[in-house]
Amino acid sequence: MKATTTYKRRRRPSPAEGAIAAAEFKATCLQLMDRVREAGVEYVITKRGEPVAKLVPYTAPKKRSFVGGMKGTVLRYDRPFDPIDGEWDINRD
Repeated sequence: MKATTTYKRRRRPSPAEGAIAAAEFKATCLQLMDRVREAGVEYVITKRGEPVAKLVPYTAPKKRSFVGGMKGTVLRYDRPFDPIDGEWDINRD
């Protein structure tokens, strides 16, 4: 009986998907970054044909308002008016 091993091969990105070799990326990095910023193009950087990184446009996170900024941070507090267990400085003589 012969043992067979199957390997899952990663799908290599095609040039149509914006794949670019690491050496070419190194030589044209600044121009590619400008194109990503202006046109929103994405690039997959490959090394020996295997994808290693992705260059995508940056999107800044939304700024949260100070008012209501903590909304949703307390998951559950069943009895908010009950005393808290433990010894506190205010209770000491």
